[in-house]
Amino acid sequence: MTDINYAGPDGEPLPLDIMGLFFFAYRDFTGDADAMLGNQGFGRAHHRVLYFVCLRPGMPVADLLDILKITKQSLARVLRQLIDNGYVEQKTGRSDRRQRLLYATEKGRELFSTLSATQASRINDAIASLPEEARKTVTDFLVSMVDPADRGTLERLNLTAPLS
Repeated sequence: MTDINYAGPDGEPLPLDIMGLFFFAYRDFTGDADAMLGNQGFGRAHHRVLYFVCLRPGMPVADLLDILKITKQSLARVLRQLIDNGYVEQKTGRSDRRQRLLYATEKGRELFSTLSATQASRINDAIASLPEEARKTVTDFLVSMVDPADRGTLERLNLTAPLS
């Protein structure tokens, strides 16, 4: 049996067990959606864009760039495919005509719903198997994993507020 209790460069033990669990959880969390996206000729980048556009209809492209931390060129390619295939539409801002606002179409919302169903089921099943207060602990843990500079974005997207 391999010892997973390695020390990092600073001598501190590495949480390789948690790191491994993250790998497997992420693999399984994204697996079903990846297969569905592949059938459409899309990948995870398309899913991420669709997620945030559905979460915040009318999101400016500039905000999406800030959230995803990708280049304009990378986003432009993914957005073009989503727009050309009828999943997302882009509108001009009312007060600032230079602003490009993104909205999911009915087709986009349906795809998002389908992609999210298996992921939501996986999360809900995992949370249901834990003590009642665990959802807050899990949420707090995930928030603490996010760069402190981005935590305001989590709040603006209502990702840290308890859901009823």
